[in-house]
Amino acid sequence: MQSVDALRGHRYISLETYRRSGQGVRTPVWFAEENGHLFFYSMAASGKVKRLHNDSRVALAPSDARGRVREDAQWLHGHASLLRQEEAEHAQALLVQKYGWQRKFLDLFWILGGRKPRSALEITLD
Repeated sequence: MQSVDALRGHRYISLETYRRSGQGVRTPVWFAEENGHLFFYSMAASGKVKRLHNDSRVALAPSDARGRVREDAQWLHGHASLLRQEEAEHAQALLVQKYGWQRKFLDLFWILGGRKPRSALEITLD
């Protein structure tokens, strides 16, 4: 089993999800970690969430805000799954704890933007 230790201290991960053709698509995301599980939010209609409905496999590595991954970065592999409401609330609390006012600021934009549906997801490493 892989370890999340390579991600500790990082603010972003490059999350690779897969199209039906098998081609990977990388996106930088904020994440929180608890007990070896990773959590993130995305708009429910986003490409990454649609891709995860078809193929739950993911690859991830620490990155910068633009998704640039260092050449020597360790890529981890796992599967992502949607969280139920109570689990999503816990994931939200973990993200607020990690990112503080910045996460709350993004949530404000979400509220002002009409509260479009969001999805909370969990990544379990292989």
